[in-house]
Amino acid sequence: MIKKRVKFTFPQELITEPIIYEMARKFEVMPNIRRADVRDDMGWVVLELEGEEDRIDEGIEWVKETGVRVDPVSGDVVEG
Repeated sequence: MIKKRVKFTFPQELITEPIIYEMARKFEVMPNIRRADVRDDMGWVVLELEGEEDRIDEGIEWVKETGVRVDPVSGDVVEG
């Protein structure tokens, strides 16, 4: 099991969709929300994803295909 930190940026039309939940179920990945900001017109979430590396990578690719922007994150996202 490994951990990867990523930032998901959601366009307005996907803010209310349960994309993180669906990724966790489909790819057996455990998400840990470290930071988030959700508004009416956009939202972003910084996540620590834990699981098998190939499953995390597959989950990230699936999220990208839904239209969510995915960026890697380094450092401790809670302390800044």
